[in-house]
Amino acid sequence: MPKVLIADELSPRALDVFTSRGIEAHVRTGLKKPELLKIVGDYDALAVRSSTKADKDVVAAAAKLKVIGRAGIGVDNIDIPAATARGIVVMNTPFGNSITTAEHALALLFAAARQIAAADASTQAGKWEKNRFMGVELYAKTLGLIGCGNIGALVAERALALKMKVVAYDPFLSPERAVRLGVEKVELDELLARADAISLHPPLTDKTRHILSAEALARTRRGVLVVNAARGGLVDEAALRAALESGHVAAAAFDVFTTEPAKDNVLFGAPNFVATPHLGASTLEAQENVALQVAEQIADFLETGAVTNALNMASMSAEEAPRLKPFLHLADRLGTVAGQIADDGLEAVDIEYEGEVAQLNTQPLTATALAALVRPLMPDVNMVSAPAIVKERGTSLTEARRDTSPVYGSLIRIKVKTGGRWRTLAGAVNAGTAKIVEVKDMPLEADFHPVMLLINNLDKPGFIGALGTLLGEARINIASFHLGRQSEGEDAIAIVGVDQMVPEAIQERLRALPHVRYVKVIRL
Repeated sequence: MPKVLIADELSPRALDVFTSRGIEAHVRTGLKKPELLKIVGDYDALAVRSSTKADKDVVAAAAKLKVIGRAGIGVDNIDIPAATARGIVVMNTPFGNSITTAEHALALLFAAARQIAAADASTQAGKWEKNRFMGVELYAKTLGLIGCGNIGALVAERALALKMKVVAYDPFLSPERAVRLGVEKVELDELLARADAISLHPPLTDKTRHILSAEALARTRRGVLVVNAARGGLVDEAALRAALESGHVAAAAFDVFTTEPAKDNVLFGAPNFVATPHLGASTLEAQENVALQVAEQIADFLETGAVTNALNMASMSAEEAPRLKPFLHLADRLGTVAGQIADDGLEAVDIEYEGEVAQLNTQPLTATALAALVRPLMPDVNMVSAPAIVKERGTSLTEARRDTSPVYGSLIRIKVKTGGRWRTLAGAVNAGTAKIVEVKDMPLEADFHPVMLLINNLDKPGFIGALGTLLGEARINIASFHLGRQSEGEDAIAIVGVDQMVPEAIQERLRALPHVRYVKVIRL
């Protein structure tokens, strides 16, 4: 029975999900790092919010861990590269608190526009300073969205309902989606120049850190409003403080800060500044949603291998998993063979999908093939870590899809460039069994056998007899024998399944046979 550690406060319904599906789950919240390091190695899955830090030390100690699930969007508390290197899937729940966060961003925008917090404090102090708090309408104003993903789009929808004009800067926003959302896609400089209010919604990356820098703030309109309900660090907080004090920024409202918990911050006490303690996801509905979602995602992964909302590998739904299963096995077998014939290093990889398989979600298939391909060099690699490893090594990777396959309903072909030469093989699933159906563009149909001899030779009389004699003298039993060739007397391929290992001395004698060009022992 798989075991799950729930290390942060989640709705009790998350525990119910695990227990109802026969998964053992333990709730251990508030653990200090030494305590977490001591027990995390006993678990197959880890469920967290933002308090528990799954850093490289925790990942290294998690010998059995297969998946980390974050109940929420941000994963700053998880070392994704370290998890990826260990083959641990990292999931989040990007949609469970989207509406709540979007609503909070709009609440902050209203609070900044109408100075709600300061007016409340003044009024409750008995001052009744009605003339002091002169706000601005949002109607007909231009809202600039930096980031227009899921939450940004929800903010845009609500701002448009307020009759605001919305411009958006997001490199990943397509012109077609911008039209559907009713927003104008612009570059950052144009957004800064035009926006009456700016709301930030991108992830925190090296490219987005301090996207509102001192220089960027200087390019905004005087009197601009700034709202950040996304991630701390998107705004240069010291620069914003100076802009608030000078009046260039009329008001700002933040729910997130560079350092949290934010017990002290340069923005605290700034004029017309509103702060909340990271409440974007803090509604009963949102907390229930993300807890249920992360529990369901972890349970699906542990039970069926389904991957949902993963940040370091391709997603694969529970419905897709059964359809992909035979092709995952085929991709693994093909990758294993291809990795062993890449004798002179791995310079490039091409993977082609033909027929019905090309209509499926091929990302998990590619990841599986890559894992098998590089395993001869890195035994601990898996489908999570393999794509990152291939990228880090500088190996070129291309994929191609074709809707039809000339012979088979579905075919997967792997090409590897090694020592400046391309070597290719292809496979298909026939009656539920994975088979090799092509080597070097030569058709054949061979079973995958635990030990195989792959021999490339010229198609000349006497070869098969010499091969059989040599193996017989070495007391190596032939389990299967499959041949393919271009044409009579031309290039030929033999795939021979054998029941014993083939010693190097016998391989050398095979290479010395007339017309033999290449001999390789393949182990599965």
